[in-house]
Amino acid sequence: GTPQKYDPTFKGPIYDRGCTDIICCVLLVIAIVGYVVVGIVAWTHGDPRKVIYPTDSRGQFCGQKGTPNEYGSRCRAHGSPALGVSSGLRRRRVRTFTRRRAVSSPPVQICVSQCPERYLTYLSAYGSGELEYYRRFCVPEFQNLQKVGHGEREDGICDVGFPPSRPVARRCLPAIRAKKGVIMVGNETTYDDGRGRRRNVTELLEGAKKANVVLETRQLAMKIFEDYTVSWYWIIIGLVIAMVASLIFIVLLRFLAGIMVWVMIVLVILVLGYGIFHCYMEYAKLKGEAGSDVSLKDLGFQTDLRVYLHLQQTWLAFLIILCIVEVVIILLLIFLRKRILIAIALIKEASRAVGHIMMSLLFPLCTFFLLCLCIAYWASTAVFLSTSNEAVYKVFNESACQFSGQTCKPETFNTSNVTRLCPDAQCLFAFYGGETAYHKYLIVFQFFNLFMFFWLANFVIALGQVTLAGAFASYYWAFKKPDDMPAFPLFSSFGRALRYHTGSLAFGSLILAIVQVIRVTLEYLDHRLKAADNKFAKFLLSCLKCCFWCLEKFIKFLNRNAYIMIAVYGTNFCTSARNAFFLLMRNIIRVAVLDKVTDFLFFLGKLLIVGSVGILAFFFFTHRIKLVQDTAPPLNYYWVPILTVIVGSYLIAHGFFSVYGMCVDTLFLCFLEDLERNDGSAEKPYFMSPDLKKLLKKTNKGQPDA
Repeated sequence: GTPQKYDPTFKGPIYDRGCTDIICCVLLVIAIVGYVVVGIVAWTHGDPRKVIYPTDSRGQFCGQKGTPNEYGSRCRAHGSPALGVSSGLRRRRVRTFTRRRAVSSPPVQICVSQCPERYLTYLSAYGSGELEYYRRFCVPEFQNLQKVGHGEREDGICDVGFPPSRPVARRCLPAIRAKKGVIMVGNETTYDDGRGRRRNVTELLEGAKKANVVLETRQLAMKIFEDYTVSWYWIIIGLVIAMVASLIFIVLLRFLAGIMVWVMIVLVILVLGYGIFHCYMEYAKLKGEAGSDVSLKDLGFQTDLRVYLHLQQTWLAFLIILCIVEVVIILLLIFLRKRILIAIALIKEASRAVGHIMMSLLFPLCTFFLLCLCIAYWASTAVFLSTSNEAVYKVFNESACQFSGQTCKPETFNTSNVTRLCPDAQCLFAFYGGETAYHKYLIVFQFFNLFMFFWLANFVIALGQVTLAGAFASYYWAFKKPDDMPAFPLFSSFGRALRYHTGSLAFGSLILAIVQVIRVTLEYLDHRLKAADNKFAKFLLSCLKCCFWCLEKFIKFLNRNAYIMIAVYGTNFCTSARNAFFLLMRNIIRVAVLDKVTDFLFFLGKLLIVGSVGILAFFFFTHRIKLVQDTAPPLNYYWVPILTVIVGSYLIAHGFFSVYGMCVDTLFLCFLEDLERNDGSAEKPYFMSPDLKKLLKKTNKGQPDA
């Protein structure tokens, strides 16, 4: 590219500018209107209760107030007791039971008030006078159990037999447990299948295996929830400490950037060193203890993560990882020590810019709020779309029938010709679906919902970037700082971005959204092909995933710098992206070293804040601080609040440092433009700060430094 030439009229971000990329702006508006229409249609047809509450064989919810199954809150499936069933419950519990009917018909599901508590078959119930209890697990229409025969039991009216069950996610599943290595249901190792045969309970194991995983996950979730209920207050205090630490760190950077950077580097090295020491001490303490030498591979996955902390291999892995990180950081500091001085100068300049535009520190809250709106709209629309299918009923029969498999309506089925021509035919709930045009294109709507989420989320991020870039550019191109700056640089930049460059932001975010949707599609295909043996397809898919990951990173980098050029010059997206790319390529060494060194220093700052707050949380929640030892709440898993504080602290620190990162990137591009446009003469003076001029041995001839 051609270096920028001197322009005597250029005094920073151009105010006299026009609208750019109008076509993309119109496309965005049309897409948003279509997105709203899809949301309204989804909310009209969808029913989120289908995600939570189960249904019987007629598609009716279990345990829902105002429904025929209001007092049957659990769902059981007739047939093989290992088959799972759904149930729903609002005030009362309801479960379902399913029994395998004929090959041509689906399992019969009914809503029951409670799951079976003991082994029972029709024959044993008839002989012991427990028919009333047995009737609870027949379809509601069947009343006369004294006349029940083999046909009724086979046709799904009643179950031939059932084992003791327990409710799992409102479903009745066999109460399988292991006692001294022996698989049991209740207190039995065999059960009567209702046909006079004894079967081993291991036959139920495979069918209930996934349900037991769900049960364990649910128990884990309940314990985690209990930990949150007793520790939320202290978690909030930890996040407030992280916010205060981030704010203090940024304020100190303005006045003590050089000292803070070196102190930060030393502290990070010390924090990592302490982590290495602590891991070694834990490793040495476990040496010789019984069971501590078990390998992670032999142990497998455990829901109680505290088990891993009693293994030597766990602390050894932590020790090795921390040592590698420590060595890498020290080597980088040694080889980049000369460039760190220039990076410090950029940080000092960024500190001054942020100091003059303090509202920029709060602007990420606006971006965060808009992103939350995008996520909430996408998630709710996705749920309503996925639950907008209607109950589909089909004709099922045991003998040959011309209407078999056709859709039917339960309300009019008994008066139709089907029952006259096929006496044994039944109109049963088959699945949730639909045959209207809306239901046929549901997958298209889901895809559109995902695409619009990426587009709008990227647009919101782009709006935040171009707003901050315009504000910080007005600081750099003010010859007399801050006298030549506009009164409200942040709001002025925000107004210019929305008024003139909505189309350009939509263009850049559209390109990125397309790449991200392709990546999601590739991940979905990879998930579907995991069970396949086609190695070439897997290899090709892995290559495509890698290529599109690199493409996404490059587009994000290019978009970020293009938005800076848009904020400064008011040009369209393609022109801005081209000018930014060529400007960076003409200064590739400075880009590779200076810009990335500052990114590395900001990463160390976030690491210091997160590490310090994380260590404080670790000592507090593990009762190792004697002054507040009795204050810390008792927990099932102390890692729950610790991880929450660490993740929250990182997000808070990232929010503050993202402003600094955008400021440094903007000042860096303006700095490169300044070097190309001006030469320090009286006619073409430099706009950079005196510190940068001194560091680069540049001067404004014939003029005192501003």
